Amino acid sequence: MESVKQAFELLFSLDKELFQIIGVTMRMSFFSTLISCLIGLPLGALLGTKRFKGKSFILKIVHTLMGLPPVVAGLFVYALFTHYGPLGQLNMLFTVRVMVVAQCILITPVVIGLSASIVRDRSKPVIETARGMGLSNTKVLGLCLRESRASLLSVVLNAFGRSIAEVGAVSIVGGNIQWKTRVMTTAIMLETNKGRFSFALALGLILLMIAFIVNILASFIVKEPADD
Repeated sequence: MESVKQAFELLFSLDKELFQIIGVTMRMSFFSTLISCLIGLPLGALLGTKRFKGKSFILKIVHTLMGLPPVVAGLFVYALFTHYGPLGQLNMLFTVRVMVVAQCILITPVVIGLSASIVRDRSKPVIETARGMGLSNTKVLGLCLRESRASLLSVVLNAFGRSIAEVGAVSIVGGNIQWKTRVMTTAIMLETNKGRFSFALALGLILLMIAFIVNILASFIVKEPADD
């Protein structure tokens, strides 16, 4: 109970380090989710609506990458951006930007796989109607996305949730550097190991509050049709 009390006191004390960690986390999660969804939603919609040779093989790759261990993604990105790697000259290692890259590698396959499944289940009547009206493929794709928007929002939330909760990959490529690349999950792990339970608990409570707020906002953006 004492740790809980200290955690709430820390939340309302406007601790500079605490809010800097929150800021880095939100910036990383926002951009990684945005980029992953900009790439993954259209590709998922294409996989869900189109029939072409090799589609089943591509889906197998996507489903495999959906379960990619975060540390493997972190090692891959680290190898790319280390000073001896092919992209080492960009000097992005141990920055928020490279953390976003690692997150996108993890999240994009999830967005593609989930959105493909959702659009596939809901696109058949839309495609039949659109063909009867003589609409272009681009408009058909847009209609399929619009028809599935409520369910696709859950994909976006899933992507954001995975991004904000990630530890392994961001720790490898970001280095958990204080005042620079330390995010809430890596800070919780570090502070718990140091015995600073109140600080770790405060961050955990903030994570829960952020998840709650995101879901509340989502419910106002898109409302599912009420059941009869």
